[in-house]
Order: sequence, then structure tokens, then C-alpha cells
Amino acid sequence: MKFLDEVVIDVRSGKGGDGMLHFHREKFVPRGGPDGGDGGRGGHVVLVADQGRNTLLQLRYNPIHRAENGRPGGTNNCTGACGNDLRIPVPIGTIVRVEGEHGVLGDLTEDGQELVVAQGGKGGRGNAHFRSPRNRTPQQSEQGGPMERLRLRLELRLLADVGLVGLPNAGKSTLVSRISAARPRIADYPFTTLEPSLGVVRHGDYGSFVITDLPGLIAGAHEGQGLGHRFLRHVERTAVFLHLVSLEADLDPADPVERFHTVRDEVLAYREALGDRPALVGLSKLDVVTDRAPIATLAKRFEQEVGLKALPFSAATGEGIEQLVRTLGAMVDEVREEP
Repeated sequence: MKFLDEVVIDVRSGKGGDGMLHFHREKFVPRGGPDGGDGGRGGHVVLVADQGRNTLLQLRYNPIHRAENGRPGGTNNCTGACGNDLRIPVPIGTIVRVEGEHGVLGDLTEDGQELVVAQGGKGGRGNAHFRSPRNRTPQQSEQGGPMERLRLRLELRLLADVGLVGLPNAGKSTLVSRISAARPRIADYPFTTLEPSLGVVRHGDYGSFVITDLPGLIAGAHEGQGLGHRFLRHVERTAVFLHLVSLEADLDPADPVERFHTVRDEVLAYREALGDRPALVGLSKLDVVTDRAPIATLAKRFEQEVGLKALPFSAATGEGIEQLVRTLGAMVDEVREEP
């Protein structure tokens, strides 16, 4: 299924049912009096977080959503039926905004969490409510409350424990496919990954964490360069960053530390507070390196100049993968233990 992380929809709640104007008519019951019932409440429009969904694509082709109107009141003080609520499933991590307005209407971060975005109209009162000692034959009843109509912008921000960031062709998709059951697209040209992918990684006896492969970032991504700017929003929900830096010099002759700063600066330019998140550097494509003596020196450079631990690995051969997963798992567990 194609990935879509932003969509605009129109929602409308149900109108409340009208109250009934009626007087009781029955043989042998003189002066039956008013017995008009209340109208039913209109249906709400409710967004529901569903862990089985990972895209907003289904809403692009179904952008208009209407809840059911409440039924009018009946005779004999019978209340009209309430309109059925309209429940719309959305992925976990969906942020809801009113189109054209600032601020957030709601943020769905847990499976099963609900958000009422449009309240159904209140049912009108029947004339039985207006009876009094001075007015025993009330000729009035209420109309049902109006419906609510909103134009909503839904934004999906993936929830993941580990976010993979790096320049195009750094080996992010290959790593995800190696350590999880996810199967992102892999090819030997830049910007192969056109959409984020989520995978569950097992570590230890019972531990696991969710990893996401974010499309390659380039210089100027936060200003709209390349494809990465479309997905920078997803890094906000990432607990731990794994910066992939390729050891394949032919791909990019720039210094590995310099390549790291290219991506790091784009993330910080998007949101400076992300610099406080725990991070690890992964030196990918170890299998293409013939002289491994400088790798230890490079790892020390990252620790001294950047302040981050750097681990070399090869997703193709599996070398260094176990240590990488174990280190990431420990970092995620540490974050989870924080208040």
C-alpha cells in the first residue's frame, strides 16, 4: 500500500432530531395533555487510532464523512433514536488540525485512542417539556441542534524507537531488511526509498524495538531540497537516532565526519531540540573496505569531535550487526526507563 502522511478531509456530524408537538388522544382518557417526545442526538464524528494502519491513503479517496442525523421525537413521550456515530480509523501518530487554523485539535498516540472531532447536534425538546400550571396545552417544541462541519488536516508522524537517517545510498534500507521483517525498496541509485518503512527488531531474549527507515536527506532538505523534507516531520517522534555513514569512498569522496554533519545539520535546522536525543553512528558497508586499519581511527574521531559512539558493520555480510542491534536495544531500553 502506498504511503501517505498528510490528507485533508471534510467531516460533518449529525443534526439533532426535532422535538414532537403532540397531544395525547385516547378513548376514556380526557385531557390527555401534551406528550410530544424529545428528538435524538445527532451522531458524532470520531477519529480512532488503529495500530493496523500505517498510512492515510484510504482517506485521500474518501475525503467526505457524514454522521447520521438524530430521529425526531414521537408520541407518548417517546424519544427519537440517536444518530449512529461515525468512527474513522487512522494510524497511530496522527495529528489533527483544523484547516487554516493554528494549534492542534488532537494527537492520537495510542492504539484505540479516540478523538471526537465533530459533536452531534442536541435533540430538541418535545412540547411535553413546556407544560406548566399556566400553560397546560403548550404549542411549542424545539428543533434539533445544528450539525458541526469542519475541514480537517491530518498529519501522520510515525512513532518509532530508532530512526535511521543518512545521505542517499548510505545503506538504510538494506539494514532495515537485514535486522527486521520489513522489505523496503533497495537499489544502487540515490533516492530509492520514496516512503518511510517500519520494522520490528528483536534483541536479547524478550526485548524489541521499532525502527524506521527515513528517505535520504541532503543539504538543504529542511528548505525543500531533495525528498527528505517531506519526511523530516517523522524524526520528531524518534527516541534514538542512528546516523548511517557509508564507508564506501567512491560513493561520496567527502570526509565521513563531514557527511555526518551534513545530515545532522539538516535535522537540527528542522528542529534544534532534536539534538538532545540519544544518537549512535553506524559506519555502514564495511564489506567494501579492504584496509580496515583506519576504521578504528575514524571511530575515535567521531567520539572526540562529535561525542558519539561509532560502530562499523556490514548489512550485506552481517558483520557487526549483532553488536549494533545490542547497542541500539540498550539505548532504547534506557530511554524507556526515563520518566
